[in-house]
Amino acid sequence: MLPNQFSSGDVIADRRADYARMLADGQDFAAAAELMEQALELAPSWAAGWFQLGEYREKADLASAEEAYRQALELEPDDVFGAGLKLAVIGAEDVPDQPPSRYVEGLFDGYADRFDTALVEKLDYTVPGKLAALVAPHGPFRRTVDLGCGTGLFGAEIRPVTDVLEGYDISANMLAKAEAKSLYDRLGQADLSLDAGQSGLFGDDRAEYRADLVSAADVLMYLGSLETVFPLVSALIAPDGLFAFSVEDAGERNGFVLRESLRYAHAHDYIGALLSNAGFEQLESHRTIIRMDGGNPVNGILFLSRKTA
Repeated sequence: MLPNQFSSGDVIADRRADYARMLADGQDFAAAAELMEQALELAPSWAAGWFQLGEYREKADLASAEEAYRQALELEPDDVFGAGLKLAVIGAEDVPDQPPSRYVEGLFDGYADRFDTALVEKLDYTVPGKLAALVAPHGPFRRTVDLGCGTGLFGAEIRPVTDVLEGYDISANMLAKAEAKSLYDRLGQADLSLDAGQSGLFGDDRAEYRADLVSAADVLMYLGSLETVFPLVSALIAPDGLFAFSVEDAGERNGFVLRESLRYAHAHDYIGALLSNAGFEQLESHRTIIRMDGGNPVNGILFLSRKTA
């Protein structure tokens, strides 16, 4: 649950939810679900509580997880919790092409304060350094646009070899953390799931074809289908400019798949076809471990491509 959704507004319901959380921490998910049900009897309109009940039931292998997720979605149609993604993961709905923007925004707003420590120190996140090493031989760069810039991990790597550095993210809290590092010449809020006019990447003096490097480090796994994303990126890049990015590796699967982590993985051939259709020449691709998750390595692919003239 998001931090601002921990309270149901009912003291007794909150207390039972706290006990349920302790039981879940001890891996007793069936008992946690039972206590959460009691909490929701007192606070039946608590969307976050229904989502949490769905997670407890899912981990306890209870078929009623679907009911709880649907109730959360009914109470919170913007789906800030990702209940629709959960329904897809358990096979109750088709996999959506895109996650809800409010879910992604809320996820990273809540993660911003601990992002650097959690990702780099605890999850051994390596994409920024590896991606920077991939593009460094092609520098220096006149203007870099860092999509999904987060707190500025890739920005710190590329800043020494770019004259102008722009950063965009869906999360205002992430942008605030990036601003505090004084790495970027311009920061702005943007949603890559929207078309060019609504995305936040264009307008005013933010011209098309303005970058000779666009980066997307650990961004595309939160987008699913990339059919509209790659043309959007192409509109940012000048002829002969570079697009460097990472994806989670879908292995032998086709297209893209939604994983239990609620992140998407993409197939190498799917990415290659999209690059070609959007006017890019693939220069390099490397399979590598990009982070840890639950003690297990997450396999990814790093891509470097050039926009054809």
